[in-house]
Amino acid sequence: MQVKPYKESELGKKEQVRKMFDSIAHRYDFLNHFLSLGIDKTWRTKAVNLIAPARPQQILDVATGTGDFALEAARLDPQLICGLDLSDKMLEAGIKKIQKKNLAHMITMQQGDSEALPFEDNTFDAVTVGFGVRNFENLQKGLEEMLRVAKPGAVFAILEFSKPSTFPFKQIFNFYFNNILPLWGRMFSKDASAYTYLPQSVAAFPEGNGFVEVLNQCGYTNVSIHKLTLGIATIYQCYKER
Repeated sequence: MQVKPYKESELGKKEQVRKMFDSIAHRYDFLNHFLSLGIDKTWRTKAVNLIAPARPQQILDVATGTGDFALEAARLDPQLICGLDLSDKMLEAGIKKIQKKNLAHMITMQQGDSEALPFEDNTFDAVTVGFGVRNFENLQKGLEEMLRVAKPGAVFAILEFSKPSTFPFKQIFNFYFNNILPLWGRMFSKDASAYTYLPQSVAAFPEGNGFVEVLNQCGYTNVSIHKLTLGIATIYQCYKER
């Protein structure tokens, strides 16, 4: 069963996700860092460290949001980083951050659909996604598109939420994630559905070996799992066959 942000809406998941992120864009960065206690920054740092040995010159950041992953990747000094997202409001916030850091010469932001990427085959040396693949309407199609636009031998770093399994951290985290986080998200973002959708979408996502199986089916190779912070998040590092 596909999880959507607005259960009463007749819109498809893609349009609902766009609407949701447009509505919370003004508070997204604050809530991200506040609700994760700032740990999300270290997760992106670790993900970028995994693609660094490849010295990528052309990087695509799918579901870029306000550009945090793209900004972290800028320290690799590539020729170009392209951030792509469905939400215009999220991109607007990201462009302001990029301009503030004087990185507009390196990072471009583009509105687009992850399941129909507006790029030629074999374009990018590396592809990153931060907390975006579980929002794809068609997970396999989105992953296949990412693979299509990557060059042979390209490296991927897919950062996504996962579910801790160790007692008692599992129980503590589940209570926070399912009760406290939606309450605070509702108070600060004014969108009652956005932070209820978050734990529901994480619960429905085929994490760990389940997601590795999906990646393998799509044609990704050498998939490795890097668990973060007792399993709250996971980086899936993989490659396109040469």
